Amino acid sequence: MHTKQTVTRITACLAGLWLCLATLTATAADTDNTSPALTPYEASYSAAMSKGVSLNGSGTRSLSDQGNNVWLYRTEVESFIADINESLVFLWEDGQVVPLRYRYRMAGFLIKNREQSIDFDWQTGIAKGKYRGKSFELELQEGVLDPLGFQLQLHQDLKAGKRDVTYQVIDKGSYDEDRFAVIDEESINANGRSIKTLKAEKVRDEDAKRQTLMWFDPEQDHLLVRLLQVEPDGSEYELRLKEASIGE
Repeated sequence: MHTKQTVTRITACLAGLWLCLATLTATAADTDNTSPALTPYEASYSAAMSKGVSLNGSGTRSLSDQGNNVWLYRTEVESFIADINESLVFLWEDGQVVPLRYRYRMAGFLIKNREQSIDFDWQTGIAKGKYRGKSFELELQEGVLDPLGFQLQLHQDLKAGKRDVTYQVIDKGSYDEDRFAVIDEESINANGRSIKTLKAEKVRDEDAKRQTLMWFDPEQDHLLVRLLQVEPDGSEYELRLKEASIGE
């Protein structure tokens, strides 16, 4: 029982880290026509937990142009605990991610499979989805995003020079609000070289015990190069960029 609980907890943290693979800045309603263009890319990451103990996990994230302002944003994770597949088909209009179809699936050892789907019908103003086998339907709000699309919107807003953002996100059958802020500039070691990064955090309540920190490299199209999450019990989970191909 203890082993199963531990695996479930680690799996949840691993999934949370990949959900945090993002970049930051400005409210969803505060975009404009001067926002930077989207750049196709593919990046791979490694994962570790606590005091550097390997999770034996790796993941890739890619952004590809499908034509006619339609894009595909995708994450794939493989580990001894779980495999995760997450994707978003969206429109890119006036510097704003407009989600169309979101899919998420996690399956692995000693855990229950988890799935979520959301379809955005902007003509009727309704989002229909399913989470853990239960269907849901929500009225769409202007500028609303999905669990993957808000991360790309953050990336673009950071490139645009913004430094504090709040997004409305549909996730698990309800609306959530996520806020991020740049807090510092910091030099870190990454792949054997020192790089000057923007350090950001996910803003939570003052009494929150969980902390999420992110480091982005302006010289690599503001890619995420490191993510650190500290849990309430002091455990640490970390992602680091291994390699990236940008604009190809």
